[in-house]
Amino acid sequence: MENILPTLQAGLPVLLGQFAVTLVLLGGGIVVYMWVTPFNEPALIRQGSVAAGIMVLGTLVALSLPLAATLASSLVVLVVLIWGLVALVIQLLTFVLASRLMGDLRRMIEAGNVAAALVVVGIQLAVAILNAGAMAG
Repeated sequence: MENILPTLQAGLPVLLGQFAVTLVLLGGGIVVYMWVTPFNEPALIRQGSVAAGIMVLGTLVALSLPLAATLASSLVVLVVLIWGLVALVIQLLTFVLASRLMGDLRRMIEAGNVAAALVVVGIQLAVAILNAGAMAG
């Protein structure tokens, strides 16, 4: 029991630093994602678009998976930052490629095409799981 406090004092700052860096990476990743997408997710979501909601949800999870793997396998904040950036680039490129494969994704999402959103999110999540495995490797 007496070892818990020193361990907590030593480990908590590291945990908070890594967590903060990862949250900033996640926030930055979603901002870049919304900048890259040809549609306005917040406006579509306010209008009740399930397809746009699915796209944002899937992107958040797809960005989070490799970031979590980086957290789990790294003890140094700089390593988390560098590999986190690599993970985000891979995931954002995955979105760009998946949206190009789908054709006119903007029209489909703006029309509320849930099937199109699910396909893109499926691709994003599949790559995110592989990306996380590679990051944890």
